[in-house]
Amino acid sequence: MRRRHKNDVDKQKHESRDSRKSDSDYSASFFSSEKRVFFFCLVFRMLNSLLVQTYFNPDEHWQGPEVAHRIAFGYGHLTWEWKRGIRSYLHPLLFVPLYRVLAFLHLDTPLVMRKAPRLLQSVFAAVGDLYSYKLSAVLFGDNVAKWALFSQLANWFMIYCSVRTLSNSLETVLTLVSLYFWPCMRSSSRSSTVSRKWGLVLAALACAIRPTSAIIWLYVGLLEFSKERYKLKLLFLEVAPIGMLVLGLTCLLDRIMYGTWILVPLNFLKFNFLSSGGDYYGTHKWHWYFTQGFPVMIFSFLPFCIAGIIYSKQWRYACLLAWVLGLYSVLGHKEFRFVLPVLPIALIFSGYCLAMIEDPGLRGYKGKESSKKRTNCSLKMVLAIIFLLATNIPMSLYMSLVHQRGPEDVMNHLAREARHGKVKNILFLTPCHATPYYSVLHRNLPMRFLDCTPSEERGVLDESDHFLMDPVSFLSEYAKNMSLPSHIVLFDSEEQKLKNLLNSYDYREERRFFNAHFKVDRELQASIVVYVHTRQ
Repeated sequence: MRRRHKNDVDKQKHESRDSRKSDSDYSASFFSSEKRVFFFCLVFRMLNSLLVQTYFNPDEHWQGPEVAHRIAFGYGHLTWEWKRGIRSYLHPLLFVPLYRVLAFLHLDTPLVMRKAPRLLQSVFAAVGDLYSYKLSAVLFGDNVAKWALFSQLANWFMIYCSVRTLSNSLETVLTLVSLYFWPCMRSSSRSSTVSRKWGLVLAALACAIRPTSAIIWLYVGLLEFSKERYKLKLLFLEVAPIGMLVLGLTCLLDRIMYGTWILVPLNFLKFNFLSSGGDYYGTHKWHWYFTQGFPVMIFSFLPFCIAGIIYSKQWRYACLLAWVLGLYSVLGHKEFRFVLPVLPIALIFSGYCLAMIEDPGLRGYKGKESSKKRTNCSLKMVLAIIFLLATNIPMSLYMSLVHQRGPEDVMNHLAREARHGKVKNILFLTPCHATPYYSVLHRNLPMRFLDCTPSEERGVLDESDHFLMDPVSFLSEYAKNMSLPSHIVLFDSEEQKLKNLLNSYDYREERRFFNAHFKVDRELQASIVVYVHTRQ
């Protein structure tokens, strides 16, 4: 009887071990194939792109799809940046073939025009996810790579921002792929010359799209230069030729598009660094990235990131994080998206910490692991995952589906109305660039918004500022000098001041769309409203 009981216990232990081994083998089998990892990331990011229905930053529409729409269809608005030559056409041109294919197939409906650019960006985002995984595997092994990928896919800000058509999103992808190829940023320097050349090409492309990306590559370049025996060879036979080739090709591209020779990186540098032109759009305290910006982005992964840095002792990447956050802190104008390229690096450290919780041996634990210790580790792992998902999923859903969805909804409505011939012209009485434009409307109708081109003189108010200071006087003056449009779009905060005047001009409320529960810009913009002229 005692022997039978002992055999039953041994059998249960054996089955339990087999079950754990089977789960482990399945996980190892899935992550051993980069194609499977990429396909999973691609499906995830495509669903992610369909999930996002909110407005984050004007550049998502105005500096990418809007410019591409103008090239592909012959109409679209170019903001003041394009008149001053501080933007390269390299990024917008990625969306031109997409638009032309949609038009050729007669698929350029309002819904498809709205979703297609983000779906294209989701492909790039999936590439970034894959190379985040591959970089983690090179640095720490497959188990850490698995949890680094989990961190990247679960982080709310990556869900919220990585599939948006911002140049920062593509810059992040290029940064991850390039870091994978740089020998000095890997554990091994195998095929270092070939890898470094690929890294140089991708780094140069990242700088061409976002010249501020040079902050990252200055650090990487100095690290590589310090370790390279043949420094002159590196500088004159690799860095200089590849850098000049990419710069020359992008300059040629911009020469074709601008119609004149123009050096975009130099103009960008002059405006944002030498003249502090970015300060026109607001400034923050020097410590903002450390105390607010980056902690909000990494969110509940922050303690895991810090623990991962401490225990992994991967100081090259920890110093890269500090370097980027430190140099961006020098600039007065700060935004979350500026430091997006280093967020995946912080999430790799989070993955290291999670792998360490799952396997204490990663931290250097030696000796036979007791059943109690293994149970404690499993419990900690479950609690850590629940904590991360319970904090990041609600945040990503709220920010992607609820907060600031008004501008997207109002343009979707106007696009549908315009498609049926119900819109003649539109006036946007909102802060400038507060909604998408022709790239979503997709109808060549007269539209006007309040200008906010930076003045050469400090303290000079733009048209948008004048309107917000005294909406009634502004609209009254506008009505005297210009013909009134068929549709007016404005936020409810200004509507309260203009309602009587709009009624006197024979406007009535057509639709109202929810926008936000809390303050967005200068005041609460709870909803965005469309007024239509009754005599159109």
